[in-house]
Amino acid sequence: MNGATATRLLLVDDDADLLKLLSMRLVAAGYQVSAVESAEAALAQLAVQRPALVISDVQLPGLDGLALFDAIRERDPALPVILLTAHGTIPDAVEATARGVYTYLTKPFDGRALLDTIAEALALTAPQAARTAAAPDEDWRAAIVSRSNAMAELLAEAKLVAASGASLLIRGESGSGKELLAQAIHKASPRAGKPFVAVNCGAIPESLLESELFGHVKGAFTGAVANHRGLFQAADGGTLFLDEIGDMPLPLQVKLLRVLQERLVRPVGASAAVPVDVRILSATHRDLDAAMAEGQFREDLYYRLNVVALQMPTLAQRREDIPLLAQHFLLRLAEKYDKRLNGFAPEALKALSTAAWPGNVRQLHNVVEQVSALATTPLIPLALVQRALRSPRVELLPYAEARRRFEHDYLVSLLKLTDGQVADAARLADRNRTEFYRLLQKHGLTPGLFRADGDAAEPPVAV
Repeated sequence: MNGATATRLLLVDDDADLLKLLSMRLVAAGYQVSAVESAEAALAQLAVQRPALVISDVQLPGLDGLALFDAIRERDPALPVILLTAHGTIPDAVEATARGVYTYLTKPFDGRALLDTIAEALALTAPQAARTAAAPDEDWRAAIVSRSNAMAELLAEAKLVAASGASLLIRGESGSGKELLAQAIHKASPRAGKPFVAVNCGAIPESLLESELFGHVKGAFTGAVANHRGLFQAADGGTLFLDEIGDMPLPLQVKLLRVLQERLVRPVGASAAVPVDVRILSATHRDLDAAMAEGQFREDLYYRLNVVALQMPTLAQRREDIPLLAQHFLLRLAEKYDKRLNGFAPEALKALSTAAWPGNVRQLHNVVEQVSALATTPLIPLALVQRALRSPRVELLPYAEARRRFEHDYLVSLLKLTDGQVADAARLADRNRTEFYRLLQKHGLTPGLFRADGDAAEPPVAV
C-alpha cells in the first residue's frame, strides 16, 4: 500500500503509549491511521472522514468502547469494529460480538494476530473499501469521486451490467448524480468508443421532444427548413441516456416503445424508417410504480426500460463522501475563480458533513461554489459555509463570558422593570441591597440612568 491509496483505520485508546505503539505498527504495515484518545473524539472524527475499520479499547474515559460501538452501529451499520479488552471486560466484549462487533482481542495481544484480524475484517466486511480512487483499469468511473461502501457496491453492480446491452433504469433523487453514473456505465461498456447522448425528457416541450428524439424532414412542420437527425441517430452505435423518463408524455411513450421493439426510428414527416443501434439508459426521480397505477406511465414501456435497475444513494446516505467531494469541487472552482483555495476549516467541514442536503451532490457543488466565490482566505471558514447553507451562526462563548453577559442583561432588565429602584430590583432578584449593589458595580450599571426623571444620584450604600 502507498500513502495515497492506503486503507484508513481509526484507533481509539486512552493509553497514549499504547496508542503510539499501535499506530506505528499499523503505519508500518501500510495502513493510514487516525489515532484519538476518547470515544467522543472518535465520533467527531467519524463525522469528518469515514475509516474502513475502527479499533477501540473497551475501557475509555467518558463514553466507553461499547457505547462507541452502539453510536457507530446507529450511524453506519456496515463499519466494522474490533474491540481491545482486558481480562476483566471480556464478558462485555463477548456480549458486544453478539450485538455486531466484528471481534475482540484480549490484551496483551500478539501484533501479528492484530494484523491478521484487521485483514480478515476488511476482506469480509468491507471488500470495496480499497476502491477509494480509480485504478488504471477503472478509468471508466474516474469522474465519480467516492470512498463510501454504498457507492462502491453500486459501482460494482454497474460494471457488471455495463458489459451487457440490457436496458438499465437508474433510480434516485434529483441531484444525486444519475447522469454521471450513466456516463460511467457507457465508458465501461463495449460501446465506449461510440457517442454518449443525453436528453432530459422533462426539460423539452412536448411539441419539440418527438423531433428532438426521432428527427424530422424538411417541411414536416412550420419552421422545419432542413432535415434534422434526431438523438437516436446521433447516438447510433453508442448509448442514449433518457433522463427523467417519468416526465415523458404518454403519446411519446407509445412511439418510444415502438422504437425499442423494432430498432427503427421514423423522423417526423418521413415516409421511411431508419435502423438504429442504440443502448438505452434511463433515469427518474419519480415513483414509476405509482405513475403506472395512476395511468401516467405505460407498463409495457416500464418493463422494456427496467431490465436492470440501480438505486442511486442520496448524499445523506454516503456522508463519508462529503469531505472528499467538497475538496474536489473546491480545487476545481479555485481554478475557475483564479483563487488560492486550500481547503476547509475543521468546523466548516463538520458543518458540511452534518448538513441535510435535500439537493444532494448538486446542492453541495452549489454551496462550495458560493463559498469559493466569496472566500478571502485560502482556508474556508465556518461562517461562509453556514451562510451558504442558510443556517444560523451559533456563537459558542466561554462559560465565564456567557455568565457575565447573562448577569449584565439580567440586571439591566430588572432595572428597566423597576424604573431604577434598587430595593425593588433586589427584591425581585431575591438578593439583599448590599449584594445587589455589588453586582451593579461589577457590571458598571448606574440605577439612576433607568429612572424616568433621569436622576442618576444614588444614596450611599455601605459595601
